[in-house]
Amino acid sequence: MVVLRAGMCPGLDEDLVKDLRAADIKTVEDLVSSDTEEVAHRCSVSYKALFAIRRVLLAQHTAFPVSGADLYEELLSSTAILSSGSPSLDKLLDSGFYTGEITELSGGPGSGKSQVCFGVAVHISFHLKQSVIFIDTTGGLTARRLLQMLQTETSNREEQMEALQRIHVFRLFDVFSLLDCLYSLRAGRLQQASVGGGGSVKAVIVDSVSAVISPLLGAKHNEGMSLMIQVAGVLKTMAKDFNVAAVVTNHVTRGDGGEVQPGLGASWSHIPKTRVLMEKLDQTSVVSCSSLRSATLIKSSRQPCHIRAELDLCWWSRSAERPSGKRKLDETDSC
Repeated sequence: MVVLRAGMCPGLDEDLVKDLRAADIKTVEDLVSSDTEEVAHRCSVSYKALFAIRRVLLAQHTAFPVSGADLYEELLSSTAILSSGSPSLDKLLDSGFYTGEITELSGGPGSGKSQVCFGVAVHISFHLKQSVIFIDTTGGLTARRLLQMLQTETSNREEQMEALQRIHVFRLFDVFSLLDCLYSLRAGRLQQASVGGGGSVKAVIVDSVSAVISPLLGAKHNEGMSLMIQVAGVLKTMAKDFNVAAVVTNHVTRGDGGEVQPGLGASWSHIPKTRVLMEKLDQTSVVSCSSLRSATLIKSSRQPCHIRAELDLCWWSRSAERPSGKRKLDETDSC
């Protein structure tokens, strides 16, 4: 229920709100469901003025039905698909990261999820000429690493600096700082980053969301679940309201049967629209190499679950003349 307050609409001043409360009309629901003529008489206000207030409040707070066709047209007009830069990952994600949604990359240490985030940020910044918000909660992102990736894309120093300008990095190490940052971005800093970076913000990357949430989950931390839901809520609304792709990373745990699964529990599992599990390949394999990782789609509304792809983490760190097939790397090859 929405409580009536002065200033909610033209004509609804403090005196009228007091008169309405005296007549036991305290919420928007009370007003729109009451007899307008009777209330106007009891509150000594003109029927025409009260009817106008009622009509505005109905428009502001009543849900109107929308056809499925209209919803689909809105989806088509508002959703963009951002390529990750990796053909294998794009194919797994049904063309790339979708704006308006949360996509999760989960994996253990060394699985490559952070490396993928770095590569995605560089690809969106350099190739798509769009801005990226990168929230680093582990201290793993460095300007040197981003520059190394950009140097494989172009030797032009000016182009490298322009791309770096479009990547806005926030280093935060607790969930309260993360929430403050996300609320601030939603309140206006997202548009400021778009203006200052030379391109609209199209992706918000949080690496990692579990690093600041998982320490607060458990019997000793009752507020942990509430904070997790707050983070999820603001990420969802930001993705929808600003038409950006939200990408988060998550750690992994072992299930009852010993299987590897994303962390943060069942409550979080409903938050991402798409979930990808990344793992190291079996190093005893003849074809395996240090930069190859396995990526398995474990949740999607577009693709069959459990389809799998091989990702080469060095893909984002090679020159523009990338080979069509995967080459075998030595252990000393740098990514």
